[in-house]
Amino acid sequence: MKNRFTMPVLTILAVMPVFSAPLCAGELDRELDCVIEPGMVVDLSSRVDGILETLHVDRGDWVVADEEIARLESGAEAAAVRYAEARAVMEAEIRSLKVSLAYGWRNRKRLSKLHKQELVSAEEIDRVKTETRVAKHKLQQAEENKRLAELELARAEETLKRHTIRSPIDGVIAERYVDPGESVEDRPIVKIAQIDPLRVEVVVPISKFGRIQAGQKAIVRPEAAIGGRYESTVHIVDPIINAASGTFRVTLLLPNPERKLTSGLRCEVSFQDAPADPQDTGTVSRSAKPAVSYAGRANR
Repeated sequence: MKNRFTMPVLTILAVMPVFSAPLCAGELDRELDCVIEPGMVVDLSSRVDGILETLHVDRGDWVVADEEIARLESGAEAAAVRYAEARAVMEAEIRSLKVSLAYGWRNRKRLSKLHKQELVSAEEIDRVKTETRVAKHKLQQAEENKRLAELELARAEETLKRHTIRSPIDGVIAERYVDPGESVEDRPIVKIAQIDPLRVEVVVPISKFGRIQAGQKAIVRPEAAIGGRYESTVHIVDPIINAASGTFRVTLLLPNPERKLTSGLRCEVSFQDAPADPQDTGTVSRSAKPAVSYAGRANR
């Protein structure tokens, strides 16, 4: 008698989910990691070499644009300004030549009448005319010298002004590099960090490329130590993609008028009011559940 047995055979058919679009509509709102940085960092230097005479600020001080930060030794330059100023206001020579020219014109007029009456010679008339023309040219030369003296004064004042270092922006002193008595040659004096507005740097996946535009609003949430929600605006969207990481960079501007925030903070950002992409018409199909079927076959 033959043994009969039945061996069950299990067949599993799995149908994987199929996506017809790479990005779902709500993915743009997902929060991304970001870093808050100064809006601008300036290593403030001097346009001229010299010895630092005074430094009015220290690390942590708040400064405003055009505020005097430091001053270099400038005794010689100040003396040059005083000298040029004295020359620029000199009027004695001009006044004297004006009087001489006026006398020459009057004398020429009188002698011309006498010459018509044949009371003076032609040589005398020629001499007076020549003296009058010479006096006129001397006056013009004196007036030109005065204008040159005024220009020299302006140049001396600009040279002296370069020895005063002023802040180009509103910001906070992040570092000071030199002290009074030291040379400022080939090195900055202080570092100024602009913290209003702040700059927010975000590394964004390539899947969002084309969906973020300049002027778009975003919500920035600083790390828990600071907390809160702050509205910012997209400033720069990097048009170049990093092929190695599949990402691109986005820079936002974050207003900070009350200086509650500082730079160096980690944060999370979510982009708001994402512009619609007219080419994004694809839909995501429903994921099919894995189908499992069991079939038995009797072997005799």
